[in-house]
Amino acid sequence: MKLTVVGCSGSFPSADSACSSYLVEADGFRLLLDMGNGALGELQRHIGLYDLDAIFLSHLHADHCIDMCGYFVARYYRHDGGRCDALPVYAPEGAEQRLTTAYADTPSATSMSEVFDFHTLKSGGNFEIGPFTVRTEKVCHPVEAYGIRVEHGGRSLTYSGDTGVCDALHDLADGTDLFLCEASFTHGKEDVPDLHLNGREAGAHATRAGVGRLVLTHIPPWTDGERNLRDAREVYTGPSELARPGAVYEVKNG
Repeated sequence: MKLTVVGCSGSFPSADSACSSYLVEADGFRLLLDMGNGALGELQRHIGLYDLDAIFLSHLHADHCIDMCGYFVARYYRHDGGRCDALPVYAPEGAEQRLTTAYADTPSATSMSEVFDFHTLKSGGNFEIGPFTVRTEKVCHPVEAYGIRVEHGGRSLTYSGDTGVCDALHDLADGTDLFLCEASFTHGKEDVPDLHLNGREAGAHATRAGVGRLVLTHIPPWTDGERNLRDAREVYTGPSELARPGAVYEVKNG
């Protein structure tokens, strides 16, 4: 199982990175976790425009889903080779309406579903996406939001999505090999419950869950990522680093 960081900036793109988007691959199957601002362009550095097999949207804030509007254009209006088959999209309830509203001028009210096959996420759901066994849990955020655990070949990675401190995230990440965890806030500066984690909180979650590796992501341009990493390392002693655009992680046995 391979993880590629397509974009990792929080809230809006930075000068160096698109917003949240992460490509997970195994057995020739490609699953994209989120498609935030700027992600569609960056994705094409790694795979072809029509090479995705499924998409997971953690929640419907723009920095996690807005480039789906551009991807709709690419799939709906594709003339060379004909229109694409509907791509499975696993998302919170209301995703089709949200994207249709954001696009604002689809040919019809159902055009979005002609190229995206929407599946509604549920908390505690365990299901298959291609070769992956996945589990989703509702996490703490102002809108309906989900974290996801992806397993393949006896290995696992967990992506927090956007969340504050919550037991559901610990349960999802328990014993995971790679923990891709948001760290938007700065310890001692921002303290808004049920919104985002800071570096120290992300590290505490990683320690409590006994994860193998911690990768901090979704750090907004105004937040000092290196400080968040230091804060995480004060409470988590395993391997840890900041997500970087283009970084690749092999999650495998041995």
